[in-house]
Amino acid sequence: MYVIIAYDISVERVNKVKGYLRTQLTWVQNSLFEGEITESRYLRIAGKLAELIEPGADTITIYKFPNKSVIERIDLGITKGHPDDIIL
Repeated sequence: MYVIIAYDISVERVNKVKGYLRTQLTWVQNSLFEGEITESRYLRIAGKLAELIEPGADTITIYKFPNKSVIERIDLGITKGHPDDIIL
């Protein structure tokens, strides 16, 4: 599956969420990540994000697609986020 994850996180937790997602997906913009993952990896990522956030203060939105071919990404300006940019 292909996922796009966007977040709006309180400043106290944003670096933990961003740091974790940079190890799992491609960082596209300040609060936007995307990548091709398996269902089991999706479950691990979603579970870890649920642990890192404060549900009453933070928001994470996950868009799930069957694969990348069903979406089209159009960048205006500088294109950011290449799959090789994932921090391992």
